[in-house]
Amino acid sequence: MTDYNFLIITGLSGSGKTTASRFLEDFGYYCMDNIPAKLIPNFVKLWKKKEFQIDKVAFIIDIREAGFVSEFPKILNKIRQELSPCVIFMEASDETLINRFSESRRPHPLTGEGTVIQNIQTEREQLKEIRSLSDEVIDTSKTTISDLKKLMSDRFLKKSRYRIQIMLVSFGYKYGIPLDSDLVFDTRFLPNPYYIDRLREKTGKDKEVLDYIYHSKKTKDYIKRLFEFIDYHLPHFIEEGKTYLTISIGCTGGRHRSVAVSDWLKEHLESKKYSIQITHRDIFK
Repeated sequence: MTDYNFLIITGLSGSGKTTASRFLEDFGYYCMDNIPAKLIPNFVKLWKKKEFQIDKVAFIIDIREAGFVSEFPKILNKIRQELSPCVIFMEASDETLINRFSESRRPHPLTGEGTVIQNIQTEREQLKEIRSLSDEVIDTSKTTISDLKKLMSDRFLKKSRYRIQIMLVSFGYKYGIPLDSDLVFDTRFLPNPYYIDRLREKTGKDKEVLDYIYHSKKTKDYIKRLFEFIDYHLPHFIEEGKTYLTISIGCTGGRHRSVAVSDWLKEHLESKKYSIQITHRDIFK
C-alpha cells in the first residue's frame, strides 16, 4: 500500500516540482529539495525508528544531481524494501517547458549540450525508466497554480478540499489597521457601549456588552450580511489556492464592538468546520 506520508517528487525540469513542494509544506510536509538520492535510504531507516519528529516528508530530486538517472532506480528499489513511498513524476509538453524557461530566464540543467528544446527532449528520453517506476504522473502543461494545489490536495492528501487557516483579529482604528489584513470590516457604526457608564470599562467578552450591542436591529442585520459575505468568499479563496486568510474587524478602540463581532464570526466559522485562530489585539488598551 502506497504511503502518502512519504513522497518522492521527480520529473522534468520546469514541470513544477518546486511549486508542488511549496504546497506540500502548506499541507504539513517536511520538504527537502535537491537532496542527493543516496541519502534517502539512511533517512528512511531513521524515519521508521522515529528518530526525529517528522510525520510527513517529501523529497524533490531530479537530473540536477550527478548520476541521478543511473542511480535512482537502484536506490528506489532499496527504499521500497523498507516502505512504500509514493513516487510522483511531473512533466509537461515541450512547448510549455520552453515557455517556462523563457519566462523565468533560467537555464536548463543540461545547458551546454544543445538548444533548450534539445535539452528538454534529451532529459525526457533519459527519464523514461524513472517515469515508468512512478506511482503517479502529473502533466502540468495546462495546469494553473491553483489547479495544481487542488490536484495535489485531492490526489495525495485524500481530502475533498484543503482547509484554509483563518486568523481573526479584533482591533481599534485609533491604534492602526493590522498590516497583514486580507479583509477588513468596520463596526464603528454599531451601538457603542463606551458611552454607557456601566459598560465603558467592560469588554466585548462580557454578557452585558454583548446584549447591548446585539439588541440593535442594525447589529442583527449586519451580522447576517457579514456571515453571508464570508461564507460566499471562503470557498473561492480555497479554490484559488489561498492557504492563510486574516480577517480584521475594527471599532474605535478595539475593546467592545470589534471583539463581540469577531467572537460571533469565530463561532459561526467553527460551525462550518473551518480552522480558526483569534486575537483581540487592543482589548485591554
